[in-house]
Amino acid sequence: MTDASGPIEPLGRTGQPVLDRLAFERLTVAHRRALKLHCYRMMGSLNEADDLVQETFLKAWRARSQFDGRGSARGWLYAIATKSCLNAIKARSSAGRILGLPGRPPSEGGATGGPTAELAWLDPYPDVELPDIADDRPGPEARYEAREAVRLAFVAAIQLLPPRQRAALLLCDVLGWSAIETAQLLGGTTASINSALQRARATLGGHHTQSSPPQRSEPGSDEGLLLERYMEAWQADNLEGLVALLREDAVYHMPPWREWYRGHQAIGAFLGSVWGNFAGYRAVAIGANAQPAVGVYALSRQDCVWRPHSLHVIEPAGDRIAALTIYVPPLGPALFAAFGLPPEPVASKG
Repeated sequence: MTDASGPIEPLGRTGQPVLDRLAFERLTVAHRRALKLHCYRMMGSLNEADDLVQETFLKAWRARSQFDGRGSARGWLYAIATKSCLNAIKARSSAGRILGLPGRPPSEGGATGGPTAELAWLDPYPDVELPDIADDRPGPEARYEAREAVRLAFVAAIQLLPPRQRAALLLCDVLGWSAIETAQLLGGTTASINSALQRARATLGGHHTQSSPPQRSEPGSDEGLLLERYMEAWQADNLEGLVALLREDAVYHMPPWREWYRGHQAIGAFLGSVWGNFAGYRAVAIGANAQPAVGVYALSRQDCVWRPHSLHVIEPAGDRIAALTIYVPPLGPALFAAFGLPPEPVASKG
């Protein structure tokens, strides 16, 4: 048998194939990014995804003699990772991380609640950690294309699902596993998996699919120009120009604050209330969740020092912004290292 990691040699008393250390290392290299993304989708957390990938490989190494070679090593690893995620969810206080509080109406005017550290907020995902989307071929039964299933809004929506439904939907509708294969992993009957899928799809449709802008298999030509205009607006201290980039029905979230805003007028009014808190801004283009994203540094009025301020994830819709998520302090600066952003802008002015 061969796998993406190379040959698996038959060894051991039982005659079952056993991975030697070199073959196992090749296996981890071949599947690490895809498994990390799967764990991130399950957990909504970068740190937890890293930890669970390490746990998956440790469990796989210890159980390598149990791999019979009849299935794919990839499927074997996904099974271990999914079970590890489900166990980790049971052990924590909240089943899913949030991008916004479900049921909370949009805010008007300034935000007064302050950062909410006690809530578990959904992390963005660095594009540099993504597997090659062009080569990430799900099974024939998958309902979501690879790029759609990475987007921040999609990951936020599946966090609302109970853990078992979340796992079933990711395995079947994202990875393309059959209901039979998923039942073998999660336990229960094929009928129970299909029932869980129906409930998960209904929930996901209500929170994500119907409100999402049409998706493209590849970023459109407008996307790069939109990102440039967005960065220019911040760096030119042009709030009016920034608001002009928003759709009339745009949505704005700002973890770890509870408040969120709908409509370009409401968003503009809020941003206007905080825009002058700093003496200037510098923006660095990055990528998050296969979407345009920006790391923004702010120049303090008190000591004239540039510091990491916020991480912005943009949901484009043509030449406008349909949704904007800005991770503000203290959460935003804490994410900079994961996106390879330095502690200060490389070429700052001031």
